Parts: sequence; structure tokens; C-alpha cells
Amino acid sequence: MEGTDHLDLLWVYLQQEPLLWLTATLAAYAIGHALHRAAGGSPLVNSVAVAIALLVAVLVVSGTSYATYFDGAQFVHFLLGPATVLLAVPLYRNFSRVRRLLVPMLAALLAGSVTAVVSAVAVAAALGGSRETLLSLAPKSATTPIAMGIAEEIGGLASLTATLVIITGIIGAMIVTPLLNLLKVTDWAARGFAVGVASHGIGAARAFQVNQLAGTFAGIAMALNALLTAILVPFLVGWI
Repeated sequence: MEGTDHLDLLWVYLQQEPLLWLTATLAAYAIGHALHRAAGGSPLVNSVAVAIALLVAVLVVSGTSYATYFDGAQFVHFLLGPATVLLAVPLYRNFSRVRRLLVPMLAALLAGSVTAVVSAVAVAAALGGSRETLLSLAPKSATTPIAMGIAEEIGGLASLTATLVIITGIIGAMIVTPLLNLLKVTDWAARGFAVGVASHGIGAARAFQVNQLAGTFAGIAMALNALLTAILVPFLVGWI
């Protein structure tokens, strides 16, 4: 019993140490990445999805609050900023192609952004979702910080929006390759732009795993879609 008491005290101490949750986050992703590789790179075994499932299980079993976890994992969150800025490097390398495709990109962006908002809200409304839920759903294809800001501005729940954004990104990253193969879309720029509009950063990360050009266009789409969603969603609120 005394040994058990010591272990309990040790766990309580470790729970308060930020390094524990940073290490847990990195370990969970390492496991997810290892499983992804063991599955032959299958998009259905998504590294992020596996990592999230493992971390949620650990937090639930240990009774750890999200605030405590985030105190340790916030360094990873901080790195999202520099990682996003680094998307400018492949953009610079492929700038001539991006410039040639500007008009079709803008057309695809408008179609994709409007479809992402309208389809999600329409399906939720048909299933009896509350107005608050519909408002939280509307910006779910934008990147997380912008989507949460939009949700707060229009009366949605930012926490629900964040969850929906992550789910959207994971689903998009998992189905994009088999879906576009089925549709016989072979142009890497088109494939990347599609997943960037639909699935923001998680989709863009998946695109970079497959092809650098696809990742470049996914990063462009992610940024442009965030901007257009911030403009469109408040404008469409009156119709919700």
C-alpha cells in the first residue's frame, strides 16, 4: 500500500509538470506516425487521428484537465505559427505556376468555400441542429484560430467549432487520396488545392506527404479559404 501511495504522489507531481504533456504529445504522434508507416502510408491510418485518440484516452484515464495538458503542450501550438510561415518557401519555388493558375484557383476557391459552409449548415439544419450549432459549423473548413474567431463573432461556440475543425481536417486527410483517385483527378495542383480548401492545415500536411506541388497548392488554398470564410460566413449569418 505504501508503494502504491508513493506512485500516486509521483503521478500527481508529474501531472503538474509541463514537460510531461509535451513528451506525451510527441510520443503519441510518434506512435501514430509509426502505425501510419506500418500500414504502408495508408491515409486511413492518419498519424494525427491516432495521436489524438491516444492523448484523449490518457487524459480521460488520468483525470487530467485540458488546461493542465495545454500548459505543457502549448509549445507545439506555438510552432504552428512558424510552420505556417514556412509554407512560403514552396510557394516561392512554384510561384510561376501559381500565377498562371490564378483565375481557376479563385473560381475553385469560391465554389469550395461556399459549398463547405452551405452544405454543412444545410445538413445540420435538416437533422434538427440548433442555431448555435449551425453557427458553430459554418466556419469549420477554415484553419482553427480563424474558425474559432468567426464562431465567437457570429454567436457560435468556439470550443465546438475547434472540435469540428479538427474532425473536418482528419476526415479530409483520410479520404482525399482514395476519393481523388476514384474521381481520376491526376493534376497535383488541383488535388492539393482541393484538400487545402476542404481540410485546412491537416489536409495540407497530408498533401505534402504525397507530393510537394500538391502541398504547395494546399497551403495556398488553406490561407485563401480562411480569408474568404471570414468574409462569407458573417455575410451568410442572416440566412441561418
